[in-house]
Formats: sequence, structure tokens, C-alpha cells
Amino acid sequence: MTITAALHDGHQLNCPQPSTKERATRRKHERRAARAPKGSQAKGDEHAKVAKLKAREANVRKDWVEKTSTELARSYDLIRFEDLRITNMTSSAKGTVDNPGRNVRQKAGLNRGILAQGWGMLRSRTEDKSPGWVEDVPAPYTSLRCSDCGWIDKNSRKSQAEFVCVSCGFTCNADTNAGINVAAGHAARASGGPDPAGSCAGGTTTREDPSVRERTAA
Repeated sequence: MTITAALHDGHQLNCPQPSTKERATRRKHERRAARAPKGSQAKGDEHAKVAKLKAREANVRKDWVEKTSTELARSYDLIRFEDLRITNMTSSAKGTVDNPGRNVRQKAGLNRGILAQGWGMLRSRTEDKSPGWVEDVPAPYTSLRCSDCGWIDKNSRKSQAEFVCVSCGFTCNADTNAGINVAAGHAARASGGPDPAGSCAGGTTTREDPSVRERTAA
């Protein structure tokens, strides 16, 4: 995970993550706990150290979520989030005895990375605090749809960070492009071609009140 959330105006939100040294320290105590004799004082001590480090990480994440959600709620009347279905994204890959999972270790690492971003908590706390509207936009094709012309093509997503539309040539940071699509509130079609509703490159939505301001997280 390179960023936590991308906004339609190009701003990026980043939840603080443990440093390389902090991650190494946690892994060290986890290994020691695993190797210590069952029921020993040493095992209990190492588990306690791991729990303390996890609690510290959680507190840092919670503090960031509270500050960020407050800023969003105070600044914008309409906030749209990409509906990521985090529970499904972080489901276990272990499988069963008859049908064992694949790449379990890699999936477990991905799950930890997703949960460490605090997406669900940010969405929930923003809605709790916002005096305006908080909406979810279906996730499919938000990262593949050109926010300028509406064309959908997987080949437009050149990399994690680069989006170049194969139809119109529009170039944008890939996460920002997705954020614009979420801001527009379009549920893109699965088939290629422009969205029949037209593009909404500015990330704006027509509202009765012209003073409404918008921001979105993708």
C-alpha cells in the first residue's frame, strides 16, 4: 500500500505506518514468543511485548483517523467513498483440509496491510461526524474508467501510479483518476466504451444548492 486514500483534487491521505525498525522489533518478539516453551514466563513476556506494540500501532492509526475524519467532515458537505467491501477483501486464504488455500502467507500479509490503512474506520468516523452526506460508490471499474472521456479499458492502467487513457490520451495519477470517478458517482459499465451518462472530470455533481462542496476518497 503506497497511500491510504486519494482525493479527486489530487490530495493524498496517508495513515502513519510502523517504521522499518518498529516492524523488525515486533517480528523479533513474535519469533521469540513462538520459540519459547509453552506456559513459560518468557513466552508470556514476549506476548505482552507484542501486544504493547500492536496497541501502540492501533492508537497511532486511531488518532490519524480521528483527525482526518474531522477535517473531512468540517470541510465538505458531500463525501463519497469507494465501496471496497473490506470484509471480503480481508477474508482468509487458508481454505479447508479438502480444498487448501494458495499463497496463504502472501494473502495474510496483504490483509494486514489493508487493515493497517484504517479504511473502514475512516469511513465510519467521517459519517459519524459529517453534518452533510456521506455516500458509497460501487468500486468496479473506478480505476479503469477514464475520468476525462469515460472510456473503460484495463490497458489504460499502466502501473500502480500511472493512468494513460488508450482512447483519448488523458494522463493522470491513477489513484487521482479513480478519485475523480468516485466523486462523479458513476457506476461504470462492465463493457468498454464511454459511460452513457457522460464524463464528470471535475468530480462535481449537480446539486440544488450551488454552494455544496465535494471531496471523495478512493
